[in-house]
Amino acid sequence: MTLDHLGLLYRNSHEYLTGMTGFVREAVAAGDAVLVAVPGPDVAVFRGALADVNGVVSFTDMAEAGRNPGRIIPGVLLAFAAAHPGRRTSIVGESLWPGRTALEQPACFQHEALINAVFAERDTTILCAYDATRLDGSVLADAWRTHPAMIVDGVRRGSGSYADPIAAAARFNQPLPGAPERCARFAYAAPTDLGRVRRFVAEHAAKAGLAETRIEDLVTAVNELAENTLVHTGGGGAVTVWADGGQFVCRITDAGHLTDPLAGRIPPSSRTEGGRGLLLAHHLCDLVRVHTTPDGTMFQLYMDAGIGAAP
Repeated sequence: MTLDHLGLLYRNSHEYLTGMTGFVREAVAAGDAVLVAVPGPDVAVFRGALADVNGVVSFTDMAEAGRNPGRIIPGVLLAFAAAHPGRRTSIVGESLWPGRTALEQPACFQHEALINAVFAERDTTILCAYDATRLDGSVLADAWRTHPAMIVDGVRRGSGSYADPIAAAARFNQPLPGAPERCARFAYAAPTDLGRVRRFVAEHAAKAGLAETRIEDLVTAVNELAENTLVHTGGGGAVTVWADGGQFVCRITDAGHLTDPLAGRIPPSSRTEGGRGLLLAHHLCDLVRVHTTPDGTMFQLYMDAGIGAAP
């Protein structure tokens, strides 16, 4: 069993559709379990183009399921593999489409790099599409770094810049944008502070206009990460919140060092206690960025709110 992780560079809709559907048809003919994971309106396009094999192909909206790139491995790829035990799986997807922000792009490529580690011993083929016309050169260079081979003009080419998955993922462990001068901060140091952490986040998120269900999700995610601080670092941490355009941002900082690059990407065994905090944060939030060093770790959680800029 082995992983075949490919990138597809396309320059127009014809190359996109023919490259992806050709891959799907070959996988179906080989008897693979096949998933098409593409953003929004493209799902309907692929359903139409693959009408003759729709009964044996699964589809998912990557703009929803992969809104946060950190949940694609556990929530899309591993979930699909688990639903088809004993079968080879083939997945076509587009996790970094034109329109992804500069803040999201490193998270997308960290995800792509870690695919190579998580699926190294799995019988899986994953084809990832990249718009070579609308994505800039630095983005395409990162695609070459995170895929062992690329398909260009219909020809498979080995990547000379492909890097070790863990080293490639570490490249995207980047410092995060700073908080504005006017923001609220709450420090916590003991389990008895967690209730106050939850109230602090909920109150500020409500003032910023976040919907009630979104507040509940954010509070749950923050509580999990703050609790991890107390359990794993032997010290306390701090929560900082602010509104930024159409997003509500929550930062959790502590003195711990997150040394496992796969943390939050692989669901732990049901027999294992703990290990779900970052996984849950990825599941609940629209974007999670992490910057970790031996001096401390910063988690930055983003929730789309449809709110105005911070005052």
